[in-house]
Amino acid sequence: MMKWAVVLCALVALSECNTKISLIKGKTARETLMEKGIWEETRLKFPYNPMAKFYQTGDEAMTNDADLSYYGVISIGTPPQSFNVIFDTGSSNLWVPSVDCSSQACQNHAEFNPAQSSTFSWANQPVSIQYGTGSMTGQLAYDTVSVGGISVTQQIFGASQTEAPFMANMVADGILGLAFPNLAASGATPVFDNMMTQGLVSQNLFSVYLSGNSAEGSVVSFGDIESNYYTGQITWIPLSSETYWQINMDSVTINGNTVACNGGCQAIIDTGTSLIVGPTTDISNMNSWVGATTDQYGDATVNCNNIPNMPEVTFTLNGNAFTISASAYTFQNSNGCMTGFGNGGTQQLWILGDVFIRQYYAIFDRQNNNVGLAQAA
Repeated sequence: MMKWAVVLCALVALSECNTKISLIKGKTARETLMEKGIWEETRLKFPYNPMAKFYQTGDEAMTNDADLSYYGVISIGTPPQSFNVIFDTGSSNLWVPSVDCSSQACQNHAEFNPAQSSTFSWANQPVSIQYGTGSMTGQLAYDTVSVGGISVTQQIFGASQTEAPFMANMVADGILGLAFPNLAASGATPVFDNMMTQGLVSQNLFSVYLSGNSAEGSVVSFGDIESNYYTGQITWIPLSSETYWQINMDSVTINGNTVACNGGCQAIIDTGTSLIVGPTTDISNMNSWVGATTDQYGDATVNCNNIPNMPEVTFTLNGNAFTISASAYTFQNSNGCMTGFGNGGTQQLWILGDVFIRQYYAIFDRQNNNVGLAQAA
């Protein structure tokens, strides 16, 4: 079967060997809990830590908890069983709930049933992925994973047996990690690495377009750069570390004044985090400059009527300026209007999450180990 896929790619236009997955912009766990009026109560019970997945401890890939929103559909097994997953460039494992899981978080999500797949086999190895609010534990297994029109055979994935209570508030069932293999818990090979190895993509890259207007229009494209999703030129930025999609950031400026990342810092382009996250002092300074008031939980609110008069914020990455308007870095929820700048604690690492990626079409290039950014269409 694998040989025929390679031959087919050689016979037809290369673009036809790529796949595009539609993403849905769902509510984050934070937004859902705010609407229920229990965000503050939940935060006290499960302290929010947006930097959790970037603390490397052994071989555990750590991922975000409260701010995951964009998700798409994949299938696992023969015949296929469907799951909503976050396509997360900030972690490397694929996992979904299993029928052997008794946690509340599994009960309100789709569960994988090994007995119903003719291509399933156990890997006889446990997996544990630590979150900021608890952990997912389970067993590794192999099966066919279909992502759009691409079927990846013998893909290793985690079938969860326990999940942290907070995960019951996630819209998605699981996570499909798109970072580098050395971050994968238990040494599991990431899905995109198998796509490359099995010759299923014409280019060793994938790209992401995030729409902020509705639940439609957002896509992740495997093996392709799609010109209709951006305008102008692509700026290519070399990776500073081949673990996450990590790059050099020179500064953050407002009205020509350096307000954060003074002297340079490291930033990660991360589809699995909703906000732009940075060190506490820098984020506090940025929120102060744009006229936001920060509460005891670190949420920065603004007067919705002031947004048209708020300043732009410029992120300089490897000598290239990327500017975001106030309408792009603010959003409205049940509590009013807030900035999209999140407190990351003492970590000096920055996360350029969905607030940034909605403005800049992002290309993740494994062939040349760099990130391409262009103004989103």
